[in-house]
Amino acid sequence: MLTERQRAIVQSTVPLLETGGEALITHFYKTMLGEYPEVRALFNMAHQQSGAQPRALAYSVLMYARHIDRLDALGDLPAQIINKHVALQVQAEHYPIVGACLLRAIREVLGAEVATDEVIDAWGAAYQQLADILIAAERQAYERTAAAEGGWRGERAFVVADKVAESAEIVSLHLVPADGGAVIAHQPGQYIGLRLVVDGQEQRRNYSLSAPADGRSLRISVKREAGGKVSNFLHDQVQVGDTLQLFPPAGHFTLQPGERPLVLISAGVGITPTLPMLDAALPGKRPVVFIHCARERGVHAFREHIDALAGQHPQLTRYYCYDSVQEGDGADAQGRLTTQQLGQWLPSTDADVYFLGPRPFMQSVRQSLRALGVPDAQVRYEFFGPAQALA
Repeated sequence: MLTERQRAIVQSTVPLLETGGEALITHFYKTMLGEYPEVRALFNMAHQQSGAQPRALAYSVLMYARHIDRLDALGDLPAQIINKHVALQVQAEHYPIVGACLLRAIREVLGAEVATDEVIDAWGAAYQQLADILIAAERQAYERTAAAEGGWRGERAFVVADKVAESAEIVSLHLVPADGGAVIAHQPGQYIGLRLVVDGQEQRRNYSLSAPADGRSLRISVKREAGGKVSNFLHDQVQVGDTLQLFPPAGHFTLQPGERPLVLISAGVGITPTLPMLDAALPGKRPVVFIHCARERGVHAFREHIDALAGQHPQLTRYYCYDSVQEGDGADAQGRLTTQQLGQWLPSTDADVYFLGPRPFMQSVRQSLRALGVPDAQVRYEFFGPAQALA
């Protein structure tokens, strides 16, 4: 249990985290991933190399320290972390490793004069408080999913029933359980965890489910990333008939019921979770606006599907924005999605808006929505990869 003195000590380190948090967390990861190979599969090394993972964890640690006395102020951040952990099957035994390496990094980076025994003890108590919260929430999620119809815990073998090229860089894998059993009904917007071995090394990744739940199968749609070890393996090596190990669906970026107009905004492979959201929304009466941005027509996946839905459902309006436009592409705008353009396409500022894509795109959309007067409470977004601030 954290004492008031320990809370005060943790909060006193906030200025240090604001200026040196990323360096501290980079040192933490170097130590942990170098000395504890059993946790390496839980981390995407590309995110380590780009700095995205250290920045994300540094942000999370900073937010936790700032709000140590009022954790409800963290908003969706705990839910984001819990769902990412569940999708990758983080277990209780992983937490002591993280805690030991974090305290060691605090001592080694800040130095003994700053990171005194009292500071280390305070951060140890703070970390244990957070670990207990996450472990309990994750245990409940594992048990809830395992108990659901078609649910499971841990790995489950799925067979690739079909493989479909959706664009020049996105391929869909249609997956059915090898045991022939039912499949849990995931919520629109959720993702699964995938475990596989590439070049002798275990890898775990999250992929959004790009089709509505049908009780029989799952579909993921994967973009080929330059240098991406797993995405290139799925594109080039995995074939129909192969078996993949899947973890159950997770994720809190899910379509919520409502009567306000619904706006789905995506860029690139960020379109994937919006597809089951769209399918789930269309049987209702609420107006739906679907906005998708892509570099050019050749990399725009699922356009025919969206166009067909627009022809069938009068309440659906779709807009496409391409960086590069050729004659006959049928784009509604060219270049970056500006605040002015978004304002013209929004049905109203009193709308429920969901958006996802590359981080710069998401930052721009978030700023535009605020400038246009869409209430923050009616805006939801998700990250592919580590959760970061959209400052």
